[in-house]
Amino acid sequence: MNIFFAIVLIVAIAHLVMEFKRTMMMLQQNSYRNERYMRWLGTSGDSTSMNRLLTIIVLLVALIPAVPENIGMGMIFAVSASGTWKLVTAKYKKPLVFTKRVWRIFITMSVISLVALGIAGYCMWDEDVTRSLYVFSVGVLAVYALSHVMTVVANTILVPVEKSINRRYYNDAARILASMPNLKVIGITGSYGKTSTKHYLNRILSEKYDVLMTPGSFNTILGVIRTVREHLKPYNEVFIVEMGAKQPGDISEICELVHPSMGIVTAVGEQHLESFKSIENVQRTKFELIDALPHAGLGVVNDDFPYIANRPVKNVKCVRYAVNAIGNADYTVKDIEYDETGTRFVIVGNGREITLHTRLIGECNVSNLVAAVIIALDLEVPEEKIRYAVEKIEQVEHRLNLKRTPTGITIIDDAFNSNPTGSGMAMDVLGRMTKGKRIVITPGMIELGEKQYELNEALGVKISTCADVAIIVGEYNRDALLGGITKGGGLDEKNVYAVASFGEAQRVLGTIAVSGDTVLYENDLPDTFK
Repeated sequence: MNIFFAIVLIVAIAHLVMEFKRTMMMLQQNSYRNERYMRWLGTSGDSTSMNRLLTIIVLLVALIPAVPENIGMGMIFAVSASGTWKLVTAKYKKPLVFTKRVWRIFITMSVISLVALGIAGYCMWDEDVTRSLYVFSVGVLAVYALSHVMTVVANTILVPVEKSINRRYYNDAARILASMPNLKVIGITGSYGKTSTKHYLNRILSEKYDVLMTPGSFNTILGVIRTVREHLKPYNEVFIVEMGAKQPGDISEICELVHPSMGIVTAVGEQHLESFKSIENVQRTKFELIDALPHAGLGVVNDDFPYIANRPVKNVKCVRYAVNAIGNADYTVKDIEYDETGTRFVIVGNGREITLHTRLIGECNVSNLVAAVIIALDLEVPEEKIRYAVEKIEQVEHRLNLKRTPTGITIIDDAFNSNPTGSGMAMDVLGRMTKGKRIVITPGMIELGEKQYELNEALGVKISTCADVAIIVGEYNRDALLGGITKGGGLDEKNVYAVASFGEAQRVLGTIAVSGDTVLYENDLPDTFK
C-alpha cells in the first residue's frame, strides 16, 4: 500500500509542476501583469474547466473522514494522471520561454507551496507513513486547485525585485544610448502595420546606413532595453524602434529612453479596445511618439485613418500619406496593379513620382512601404537604391504572406494579429483571386472590447462577398462571424464550416481544396483564447 501511495504522491507532484508551468505561460503571455492575467481567467473559463472542477470534487471527497484512504488515493491518482497526460501532450502556439524572471516566479511559487504543505504536514503529522502520504497527496491536490492564486501571489511578491532589476537594466541601456549621440533613432507605432513597416524601412535604409531594428515583437520597454543592451553596437548609424502599447503611457516610456528624432504612426484603429476602452485613448497613446519628437524632427502619419487625419501636429514637421483618403495627404499612391509576381505602384509627392515593384501584396503593404520610403527620402537614400530595396523586400511571416504549395494551391498567410482594417484588406486580396475556389480560414478578431461582436459580424459580411468557402475556427467569435455571413448572403450554407480547432480546419481543407484554389489564413488566436 505504501508503494502505491508514494506513486500517487509523485504523480500528484508532477501534475502540480506541469500546471505551474502552464499558468506561468499564461502569465507571460499577459506581460506578467496580474490585472491582465485575472482578466484572462475571467474570460477564458480556465478556473472552471472540467479538469479543475473534477479536481475540486475529488479534493472535497478526500477530505471527508469517512472516505477510506485507498479510495481517496485512487481518485487523486485518476485526476492527477489524466491531468498530467493532458498537460504533457498539449500543443501551444506560443510555449513558455524560460527566462530568468520565469525561474524566479517558479521558485517563489514552489517555496510558497512547500511552506503551506510543511505547515499542513506538521499540523496533521502521523506516525503512520500511509496516513502521511495521504495527507501530502491531498495537500498537493489543494495547491493545484489554487494554482492561479499561487501565480498571482508569487508575481505580486516579486514586484519590488523586478522593479529593481528593470531599473538597473534601464539605466544601463540609457548609458549605452547616451554614448552614441550621433545615432539616428526612428520610432514606429500604430494599431497595426508597425512590424511590417519596421522590416521594410530596415531593408531600404540598409542600402546606405548601418541599421539595427528591434527584433521580432520586441516592442515593449523591456524588449527595447534588451535590444539596446544585447544588440546595439557603436558602429550602428540608425536604430529603428518598434513601439507597442497596451495602455496609455507605454510609448512615452519608450520615447523617454531612446529619444527618437523621427516617428511613424501607421494606424489608429479599433484594436486592443479591451484595454484602451476607447478609440480616443488609442489615438492619444499612439501620438505619444509624435509628441515626443524634437522640433527639428520628422513625423510621418497615415491619413487613411480618420483618427490620424483629424489629429493636428504642431510640435514637429509632419508629413501625411494615404492610399485612399488623399485629400490632405503630402504623399499618395496611384496605379496599383497586382499580378502573380506581386504589386506595381507609383508614389506621388513632393514633386516626385517613383514607380516601384514589390513581391508584397495588399494595400496595407503598399501603405507601409510609402511610410518607409518617405523616411528614406528624408535621409537622402537615392531613388535607385530605394527601388532596388523595395524589389528585394521579403514578405514578413504571417503578414499577408503569399506562397504556393507543390500541389498548386495558393496560400495567403495573414495569421498574425488580425484587425478590422487589415482583415478587410486581406479579404479584398482574396476576392481578387480569379482562379479556383477562394477559401478563408479564420477564428475572427480579438481584443475589440464592446465592439467585439459588431466588428466580427462585419468581417462575416465581408467574407460572404469575397470568399467561396469559409471555415470558422473556435467558439469565441463563431456566432458573430456566422451571423455576418448569413447577413451578407453571398455564401451557400453548405460551403460554411464551423470547427473546434485549426487541426480540424486543416482536415476539412484537405477534403475540399484542389489545385488552383486560394486559401487565406486570417488570424490565429493565441493560447489565451478558445
